[in-house]
Amino acid sequence: MLLYMDRQTLPNVATRVTTEFQLKEVQYGNVEMWFGYAFAVGAFLWGCVADRWSVRWLYPALVLAWSAMGFLTGLVQDYEQLLLCRTLLGFFEAGHWPCALKTTQRLLARDERTLGNSVLQSGASLGAIITPLVMTFMVAGRTEPGAWRKPFLIIGVIGVFWVLAWFLLLKEKDFSESPLPQTLSPNGDRGEPAAGTPRILAADANFFAVFADRRFWALVIVVATINVCWQIVRAWLTKFLIQGKGYPEAEALWFNSLYYIATDIGCLAAGATTLWLVKRGWEVHRSRTTVFGVCALLTTLTALASTLPRGWALLGVLLVVAAASLGLFPCYYSFSQELSTKHQGKVTGILGTVAWATSSPCQKLFGWLADETKSFNEGIALAGLAPLLGYAALILLWREPKRTGPPNP
Repeated sequence: MLLYMDRQTLPNVATRVTTEFQLKEVQYGNVEMWFGYAFAVGAFLWGCVADRWSVRWLYPALVLAWSAMGFLTGLVQDYEQLLLCRTLLGFFEAGHWPCALKTTQRLLARDERTLGNSVLQSGASLGAIITPLVMTFMVAGRTEPGAWRKPFLIIGVIGVFWVLAWFLLLKEKDFSESPLPQTLSPNGDRGEPAAGTPRILAADANFFAVFADRRFWALVIVVATINVCWQIVRAWLTKFLIQGKGYPEAEALWFNSLYYIATDIGCLAAGATTLWLVKRGWEVHRSRTTVFGVCALLTTLTALASTLPRGWALLGVLLVVAAASLGLFPCYYSFSQELSTKHQGKVTGILGTVAWATSSPCQKLFGWLADETKSFNEGIALAGLAPLLGYAALILLWREPKRTGPPNP
């Protein structure tokens, strides 16, 4: 939640900031691009650190660091300072996913992880739901210069309270090496280690073995494509509604909250559906892939949204896209947790680097396209098509390891 509150504060007031600092769309795209590049560097760095240092201490340190950058954004006086704060925000926020996925991997069985990761990812939606409401309360209707600054300061301070809660709720023993991932028996009890576990976790003996696994290269394509879709819409939705479709700022902010409620529903539904299919007898990977494919198909509705005028049809289509675009992520996280237990931080970090290194240049490209065409429609339409390429990669490249034990219960 905090990750997205600090991240989404700027997109929600982007029109105000670009007007006050007299920025072109490509300059705003540049800010988002460098946020992403810093995230790409930080993802690999913090992923390596998470495998060597205790997540119990690393995670809160990173939350405090990115909260400080969010706070300082509310004090910037020009484009260069804005660019620096957002770049450092991306660098420190990158440590979230290696720490978070290492935590869910330690605490949850294989069958439970997609739903568990849905709950984790739903925090992003919660943050994105709350932020426009905060903005509406503090900013909407105010016309004085600098009215957009106060939310950055308040949201930045909240991270301190999370750190206190973290140390109260979790102890060092919670992050010790876990036993081999287990499956759930039909009555919900933990059974024997999942069939094929020694083969699935082969990369634990030698991390570089992951690069010889074609599943890793499938995930390289998956993470790049789902992030292009998600990050483009995340950064440009408010501008698309206000400048592109003519919505008043207050209406656009309210819809932003509704949009992220839909992402939360889609995220949790993806995890719950996957678990339901497993309980119905489907193999775990087949369940995840099916849910991923349906979500990838629905994100292509951005092409329809780009052609629709202001009205309920446009908003309805965007809500479907919202649910589908975040529903992709818990499936992806669960795929990545199949590659290694010991090196989960590095796996997450490398894939995170790929995600941001590929999606970040698209932000500047989107801004350039908007400047050239005087429209946000073309960029929005193209963004939603990307996840289909990720689904194709899963179908073509992913091969489940040969089972070395008894069948799953």
